[in-house]
Amino acid sequence: MLKHIAALLVFSTLILMAMPQAQIGLHVLLAGHDWVAETLKQVFSPGIPGNLIRELLALLAIPVLVGLIPSILYWLVRREWMPYFFQLVWVTWLIQTAALVIQYTPVHG
Repeated sequence: MLKHIAALLVFSTLILMAMPQAQIGLHVLLAGHDWVAETLKQVFSPGIPGNLIRELLALLAIPVLVGLIPSILYWLVRREWMPYFFQLVWVTWLIQTAALVIQYTPVHG
């Protein structure tokens, strides 16, 4: 438990010191999500089912891509599946989803 508290303190300090870089990273993550969502508008109908499928694919595409890039590099070097692939996808998904929820504004009308 002491190791977890120490790690939490170290990581919190690092994030506080790297806040501008973390903000840029979040902007890039959200810009990628927005690009995928806009690109998928050309494929899916503008109705409720089309929007739901488009948003679902946009929400899943970036975390899977973020997980696949290091996995492919790992496979090219080691010729085996990268351990922690799904953990990386989940962490990216959680960060992206939190950022999307924070910037969400409901549409009235």
